[in-house]
Amino acid sequence: MTQYDTHDAIGGPDAADGAEPHETGPLSVDDMTLETGDAAVTDHEPSEGCESSEDYEPPEEDDPFQDGDMTLEDIQAAYARYAPWVDRLGWLDHLFTGRYRRRQFARADGRVLDVACGPGTNVRYLPAGTEIVGIDISDPLLEQARAALDTLEREGTVARMDAQALEFEDDSFETVISSFSTCTFPDPVAALREMGRVCRPDGEILLLEHGRSDNPLIARYQEWRADAHYEKSGCRLTQEPLEVVRRAGLSVTEVETAQFGRLTRLVCDPFDGNRPEGDR
Repeated sequence: MTQYDTHDAIGGPDAADGAEPHETGPLSVDDMTLETGDAAVTDHEPSEGCESSEDYEPPEEDDPFQDGDMTLEDIQAAYARYAPWVDRLGWLDHLFTGRYRRRQFARADGRVLDVACGPGTNVRYLPAGTEIVGIDISDPLLEQARAALDTLEREGTVARMDAQALEFEDDSFETVISSFSTCTFPDPVAALREMGRVCRPDGEILLLEHGRSDNPLIARYQEWRADAHYEKSGCRLTQEPLEVVRRAGLSVTEVETAQFGRLTRLVCDPFDGNRPEGDR
């Protein structure tokens, strides 16, 4: 496994999407995206709202391996409320996370499943020629995703679906991607295991997540905001993405962090055979 911890390694200065993200301010990716950003239970961008909205407050860190207090229906309702902000503030997400999305998802190949696709933020970063399938639980965000496919003239389909119970056969996709989503899944381990199930054994699972900063001051701010953020959006602000992925039984081959540990890029191989029995 290749692992980096360079705060600003992801993407590099030459990978900026029109502008360099601000690395040291108090605004974090989770503060910018209510999407789980995409949000399948989110896609998943809480990730794509913005803290500039009076109604938007950052997520609580419940035990990342246990079901949170919010149900799937609660999270659906939250994204219905924030969908207009997701649309209006898409440019801000592009500015702050575009370089990281481009670096992570440019390697996608073949038939690609975008779990918690939200408003279709990742469409522009997927290589030409890939077959895009997006799923999310939010109908308003799925409408935006369909519009994104049309605007960018990309072939693809989107469907309303629970990330924790994907309606696809085993080994259906060469690549499975998801961005800023595990923080909002009521059961993130179940959702990640579903990603492993539907990904071909020789495929890859590409994740871009946010979590607790390794900077003590930023981490303290995140902890202070965690409860209010979770109550508003169902997003766990201080989750530990690598721990959640390992708990799901996926094989992590690359890990890279940025923005003082707030962003984590993970490349995983799907597990072979059936889902792991019990927790790992």
